Amino acid sequence: MKNGWTNFIIGTVRIRIVGKGIERFVNLCVRQGIMISHVKKVEEGCITATILLKDVKKIRILIRKADCKIYFVRRQGFPFLTKTMWRNSGFVLGVLSFFLLLTLLSNMIWKVEITGASPETEYEMTKKLKEVGVKRGEFQFSLGSPEQIQRYLTDSMNNITWVGVEVKGTSYHFQVVEKNEPKQQEKSSHQHLVAAKKATITKMFVEKGQPLVKVNDVVNEGEVLVSGIIGNEKNKKVVSAKGEVYGETWYRSEVEVPLETNFHVLTGESYNKHYLDLSAFKMPLWAFSKEKYRTTKVEKEVKPLYFFKWKTPLSYEKVIIRENQTTKRVYSKQEAVAKGLETGRKQLKAFLSEDAEIKGEKVLHQQLENGKVKLSIHYQVIENIASTQPIIQGD
Repeated sequence: MKNGWTNFIIGTVRIRIVGKGIERFVNLCVRQGIMISHVKKVEEGCITATILLKDVKKIRILIRKADCKIYFVRRQGFPFLTKTMWRNSGFVLGVLSFFLLLTLLSNMIWKVEITGASPETEYEMTKKLKEVGVKRGEFQFSLGSPEQIQRYLTDSMNNITWVGVEVKGTSYHFQVVEKNEPKQQEKSSHQHLVAAKKATITKMFVEKGQPLVKVNDVVNEGEVLVSGIIGNEKNKKVVSAKGEVYGETWYRSEVEVPLETNFHVLTGESYNKHYLDLSAFKMPLWAFSKEKYRTTKVEKEVKPLYFFKWKTPLSYEKVIIRENQTTKRVYSKQEAVAKGLETGRKQLKAFLSEDAEIKGEKVLHQQLENGKVKLSIHYQVIENIASTQPIIQGD
């Protein structure tokens, strides 16, 4: 009976044996394979010992043969504990319900605090947070991680530069840094408008200054387009030239497109598994057995559980298993050329300003080499080529 945990689960009984045949009784127990331990002599003709609960019926028969009397002193173990709890089931359920309710309330959101934001930004952020479930009364383990919430706010709000997300017990704290966009002050220095690159002028909109070029003129980089000096020789006036001068410019791009590409795609099929995590031990809550996919992508979300403001060793873990497939994409040469043109156009648009327009494109050279189509593409672009240049005294 050295295994204390096993004995606790089975149940043990402390007995007192009184009579002349104590030694005979102990020998009978040994012959019958009854485990008897912690034998202690109390006085002459009286001992105490511990036996397993399952051997009590056998003991009753042996005690008659040994001419002894038996008294039950103490009962220990899980069976007796269960019986006691069952008799007091109302109290036990009340205590368990109390702690369960406290744990649930400790893992809900009771406060959402936003600092560093103007009233307008705070109102907009509150609406965005409600869309993802960050509001009073929501369970924390049903929300995304602080990093996911931070990424969502940064991507969906244009008037903030950075937002910090911190979880303290039942409170979510957001520290906001708004974009500072001061009004552009008019430049007091006088300036010309010059060509930022070589181009053919297509259209002009001059607010201030003296135009020195006209539509269809070819200009070189640094050439003055609109002068900040207006008037004649007798009545000259220096101003800050303003306007937009659009010209046709030229770009060249090199693009490679493989004819065959292997890549992984999600099929859209998935299932979730939920665990109660205690250090290295994980207890499944539900979704014990599900369909298994051949290839998967696994995502984990771990939420610590709190009791009031204290973090407990327990945590809730949600595992998302998504079906993943390897797909082979094959292009013909014509399809690869079309894809290359599309890719080159996207790369060029990312480089150009928003008001720029791609007027035309032409493949200068194409080559099939090592399973790839290599393209050299020439683009015609209409864009604002005007840039400012201060007027130096003496110009």
